[in-house]
Amino acid sequence: MRAYEISSFGVENLALADQPEPTPGPGQVLIDMKAWSLNYRDLLVIQGLYNPKLKFPFVPFSDGAGVVAAVGEGVDSVKVGERVAGIFMQGWLSGPYTDAYGRTALGGAIPGVLADKVVLNATGIVKLPEHLTYEQAAALPCAAVTAWDALVEQGSLQAGNTILVLGTGGVSLFALQFAKSMGARVIATTGSKDKEQRLRDLGAAEVINYRETPDWEKKVREVTNGVGVDHVVEVGGADTLKRSLASVRGGGRVSVIGNLSGLTTEINVASILHRFLTVQGIFVGSRATFEAMNRSIAETHLTPVVDQVFGFDEVRQALLHMESGAHFGKVVVTAA
Repeated sequence: MRAYEISSFGVENLALADQPEPTPGPGQVLIDMKAWSLNYRDLLVIQGLYNPKLKFPFVPFSDGAGVVAAVGEGVDSVKVGERVAGIFMQGWLSGPYTDAYGRTALGGAIPGVLADKVVLNATGIVKLPEHLTYEQAAALPCAAVTAWDALVEQGSLQAGNTILVLGTGGVSLFALQFAKSMGARVIATTGSKDKEQRLRDLGAAEVINYRETPDWEKKVREVTNGVGVDHVVEVGGADTLKRSLASVRGGGRVSVIGNLSGLTTEINVASILHRFLTVQGIFVGSRATFEAMNRSIAETHLTPVVDQVFGFDEVRQALLHMESGAHFGKVVVTAA
């Protein structure tokens, strides 16, 4: 079967390899993969910026969707022919996060799913909402679960809340969609004139172009009558965290999710302490969180925003497209 491997760091070193087709053992499931979605983390893994001690050869990517092709002994939770996706951390089934779960993350801590077929534990997969295509469902395991965990599981999102999302990547657009589906108001930022109307079409009440308004936190305050937002979905990292902290109301929440602009910055602790802010790191979520999110997606018929679909032989091009920042939503690779 075909599988992508890196034998050394660099997108140029990502190459197809011929691997033996895996066989499911007791408690395991063989999945015929149909589609994969890209996360910024995948690019960092391949570039050697995520886990520099990665053992080669390594199969990347955490996110994909497919159909059950075979089940091992003792598996009765899924059947051959059912559509499924792997959960991001194979060991995190429910409950609070622990460091041990991080060591079970697909495509970073353990080999990923960028192959024709993969074997996962039956406990490490979830069934897909019926209305989604494989390409749409492949977008769920990391970005969608992260947004849901931040807003709903950890943030206790309520109708009438005001949410700030940064940019037009997968997490931010899922957060926008989830927030709107639950009756919240969404303010969004973008650096692209072309993307402004697309954000409004998705339901953003206000769109702030950060190239035209570099001090966008002041504009956030202005459009919230000086109060600030209830919750910021912070994906930017070093260059945006200070502005996100200044955008949130007293007693509000900042979910720290991404590091697109780097990991290190100086923060005035008083900006958190004296304003009673909650600043929480979000590292995707558990299987139970994934399943709760899927129930909501099925009920509301939410459709993930897919930017562009690449062929299986175009994975390098897909990675470079994501790296360019030109995408709006999820970049996807299909087996079709």
